[in-house]
Amino acid sequence: MRGAVRTVLGDVPPEELGATDCHEHLFQVSPLLPGDELDDEERSGQEAALLRAAGITAMIDATPIGLGRDPAALARISARTGLAVVASTGVHREAHYPEGHGLRQLPVEELARWFVRELTSGMTAGAGSVPVRAGQIKAGIGYWSISPFERRTLEAAALAHGETGAPIMVHLEHGSAGFEVLGVLGAAGVPASRVTLAHIDRNPDAGLHAELAAAGAYLEYDGMARHREWPDSMIIDCLLDAAERGAAHRLLLGGDVARRTRYVAYGGLPGLAYLPERFVPRLEAAAPELTRRILVDNPARYLAW
Repeated sequence: MRGAVRTVLGDVPPEELGATDCHEHLFQVSPLLPGDELDDEERSGQEAALLRAAGITAMIDATPIGLGRDPAALARISARTGLAVVASTGVHREAHYPEGHGLRQLPVEELARWFVRELTSGMTAGAGSVPVRAGQIKAGIGYWSISPFERRTLEAAALAHGETGAPIMVHLEHGSAGFEVLGVLGAAGVPASRVTLAHIDRNPDAGLHAELAAAGAYLEYDGMARHREWPDSMIIDCLLDAAERGAAHRLLLGGDVARRTRYVAYGGLPGLAYLPERFVPRLEAAAPELTRRILVDNPARYLAW
């Protein structure tokens, strides 16, 4: 496998990643999630250690610019736990940034330069720069909508990808507008094979997923442990159906727990270890070879650049 994966502790060969959780947040602060801040290094580190002890050896931290990232703390947690962490540059969907936020006014070219700097030279934390680099670009859209702000982010992500080759993850609200996102990025020169569509299983349509995979996109399933909306069995059935339809080489898994109230180390449930301890064994019992492909092979290919 060509290329390298850029982690917060440096570049590593993709084959060294191992089992990878493709969507978590060790730090996150957003006006959309009052009272659910992830902002304590000790407790976030404890949660990361639980994930590592459950058999996950690498994770993507999907928190982009302006939402409480702490790159230096990510590096310390990675070093302390042995969990490889891929950090994110980029900008989330518009709703996370209140009126008047500085990111809302930045032109495409300036955003792109910011992303490239974080990918190649290092991210910014607090008052100064730290030698910790991002390994992917994160963007986001609303429910069946791409606002001018979000379109600028996608265009900036495309420019940064063109300069660096870094992969792009896009938050899809409720799994909507996947082809539309691929259209915007494709028009700007980004092949679908360098894009992950996050939360695609929030719309559990295996036929649609197979079509998006056939177009080249990676598809991230991360809706497990959300039993208020659907049981885990529905996600497993959808994933197996999508794989049977030809999407096996493009499927990824993440937890996206992303809440203080859902982290064991902060006093909540079910915690990051739910994915490897409760969900993965059920998937593995049904399709062991597919499970390895989804946890190991596909993430390594997506993250290498």
